[in-house]
Amino acid sequence: MASGTKPGKITEVKVPHVFVIIFSLIVLVAIATWVLPAGEYNRVAGADGKTVVEAGSYHFVPGNKAGLMDVLTAPIRGFVKGAEIAGFILIVGGVFGVFAATGAIDAGILRLVRVFSGREIWIIPVFMYLFAVGGAVFGMQEEVIPFVGIFVPLALAMGYDSIVGCSIPYVGATIGFSSAMLNPFTVGIAQGIAEVPLFSGLGYRTVLWFCFTTITVLYMMYYARRVKKNPQASPTYRWDEDRRRELKGGYSADYRISAGQVVGIVSLVLGIVVIIAGVIEFQWYINEIAGVFLAMAIITGVVCRMPANRLATSFAAGARDLVGAAIVVALARGIIVVATDGKIIDTMLYYMAAPLQSLPVYVSVNCMFVIQHVINFFVSSGTGQAALTIPIMAPLGDLLGITRQTTVLIYQFGNGFTDMIFPTSAVLVASLGMAKIDWWLWVKWMIPLQIIYFIGCIIGLSVAVAIGF
Repeated sequence: MASGTKPGKITEVKVPHVFVIIFSLIVLVAIATWVLPAGEYNRVAGADGKTVVEAGSYHFVPGNKAGLMDVLTAPIRGFVKGAEIAGFILIVGGVFGVFAATGAIDAGILRLVRVFSGREIWIIPVFMYLFAVGGAVFGMQEEVIPFVGIFVPLALAMGYDSIVGCSIPYVGATIGFSSAMLNPFTVGIAQGIAEVPLFSGLGYRTVLWFCFTTITVLYMMYYARRVKKNPQASPTYRWDEDRRRELKGGYSADYRISAGQVVGIVSLVLGIVVIIAGVIEFQWYINEIAGVFLAMAIITGVVCRMPANRLATSFAAGARDLVGAAIVVALARGIIVVATDGKIIDTMLYYMAAPLQSLPVYVSVNCMFVIQHVINFFVSSGTGQAALTIPIMAPLGDLLGITRQTTVLIYQFGNGFTDMIFPTSAVLVASLGMAKIDWWLWVKWMIPLQIIYFIGCIIGLSVAVAIGF
């Protein structure tokens, strides 16, 4: 990170590097394989053909007690498991390296700055609601990563900080994903496994989505105004000052947009439209999205008359900036590899769920919510977490007097909100890599919002129990 003296006194807290933190978690999970008994639930084919957990089938099995070599090989095995998302991160970084070299993004940002001059704050609600709709309707998550590369420099140009730029697309989409009313990858799958009507409960979920999104937007507008008034209030102030100086041409400059840059901007916009359409209509995922972005970079480079060698070196430079994020993905997946080999994930679920049967319903519903958070650290996939937990939590909810609709809501809340702080979330790591924000700084900034979300979830779940949702 950049160094240097800036106006005003800034106290820099020394914290472990994110690599150190995640590797320490690998060690702790390895130790847990020696402490916790290995066990698993039986998996059976669900009604839709997906593999689900059979409730009441937990049993002890032989497990791998992680040794030194298991710990040391966890990162490379994690890299293999997370190769797709790691590769996607590097390709997206390379594409934005090409766009940066052409100056197309800078030119587009300059125009947006002028259009919103004097009313920059409205960029936050307009775009955050749009991203929240994307998260709620078609499960927008990985698709948001490239947008971070656009909104961070835009936020810096408008007098905000990197956190605002990253939050508009990433937090916007994640809050929509977490409180979704129609997300097929979470709500749809979980309701199917729980055997409740598909996308039922739409009214209450829509109310929750609107409340959570509005609270987030208002918080971001408050924070953005505070940072613009006092830039030193930003946790990323020192690094943002350096990045503003690095922005090509300076946003106060009066340079004209070339025809090639116009084509580059159009290519970027059309590419994003194609990606959104592909995700909705054809269930595109990382491979197809990466392919579209690569095509955008090639087209922009050719139109801007970039020599092939310069296009390649610009791509390499952009990818190099995100190598750290790709490594974090590998390390985080390494945690899951060790826990899976030790067969302790099902064990943790079993021992956390068993005591709930003796608790009052209002207490147990929120305890189930906390358990879902713990599981989310190890199983960040929304689909995977639904297949693992709903077959167990749904019958447990029946015993506790909790409707299956509310059980799905518990899973939904527990699966999403903490993705914004857990380093095992590949989308978070990739977004912070694009924004060049240190994970620990982000977590410290996120704590107030996480407290708000946690309280909001407890209220939402308690109301759900009260109304028999």
